[in-house]
Amino acid sequence: MVKMLQRIMDKEGMDSSEAEALMRSIMGGEFSDAEIAGILVALKMKGESVEEISAFAKVMRENSVRIAPKVEGALVDTCGTGGDSLGTFNISTAAAFIACGAGIPIAKHGNKAVSGKSGSADVLEELGGRMLSPPQVEACIGEVGFGFMFAPFFHPAMKNVMPVRGALGVRTVFNILGPLTNPAGAQAQVLGVFEPSLLPKMAQVLDSLGVGHALVVHSGGMDELGLGESEVAELKNGNVESYSLDSAEFGFLPAKIPACSSASESAEIVRGVLEGKAGPARDVCVLNAAAAIYVGGGASGIGEGVGIAENSIDSGSALGKLEEFARFGRDG
Repeated sequence: MVKMLQRIMDKEGMDSSEAEALMRSIMGGEFSDAEIAGILVALKMKGESVEEISAFAKVMRENSVRIAPKVEGALVDTCGTGGDSLGTFNISTAAAFIACGAGIPIAKHGNKAVSGKSGSADVLEELGGRMLSPPQVEACIGEVGFGFMFAPFFHPAMKNVMPVRGALGVRTVFNILGPLTNPAGAQAQVLGVFEPSLLPKMAQVLDSLGVGHALVVHSGGMDELGLGESEVAELKNGNVESYSLDSAEFGFLPAKIPACSSASESAEIVRGVLEGKAGPARDVCVLNAAAAIYVGGGASGIGEGVGIAENSIDSGSALGKLEEFARFGRDG
């Protein structure tokens, strides 16, 4: 352990087998909290390689509870790394319901807040949803077209890491790994990252994990597509292309995105968007939903996806999916 930690601190990389062995030891509870904290901080300082992240994600997937929802088309996840520290409301959660209302099956993977004020689990509970067991989530996706996989229910081995993550209170490699370990094996993703240097790296990791189409996105410190300039690494059929995207191309001018101080405040903004309230919150959610619709095969590009996303809100379909999800949680 000491030798491995020293190597990481000396910024020496691990090969796949070494990284897999390290993650298996962490998942197996072989390290103390202090040792895990040391590893996480050292990795953060070194910067994780594509090979290391892919190996870590592979082991986490092996240790997860898997589900196989029956849906037509590609399952899509809209998930960010978190850790952007900007305090924005839960854009990806709202975008997921908008995309679902447009016919895109969503298998969203997330947790309660670690480094932010409102995680996707927090806001979904405020919106009337419940955290469901793996079999219930599988059924919910099949029936509603939307399901939320609460990470602690699907990654039981993470119990050895969560206290350390909470105590550190800063982003770690596990912020990166969360979106890479979808228990439903989502074939398409919109994945937001907290810094632009991660864009091509995460796209390459998704490719190594078998994802067919993904947009890895970042905008001005935010792990979403923003109102203004965004940076994108698009993975499609094994190829990664990097480019900039201007929201003005789709009719959305630069604007300040609402921040929130709590899950209840975030839920209020999300519900307002789904109910059709106009403004920057709606615009940024439509843009991110359009990206999800695109990678899910429901549009030929983000531009076409914007119109489809707008209709999902205006027709009441997006709000209807939230209500169906909440009802499923109550009634099963």
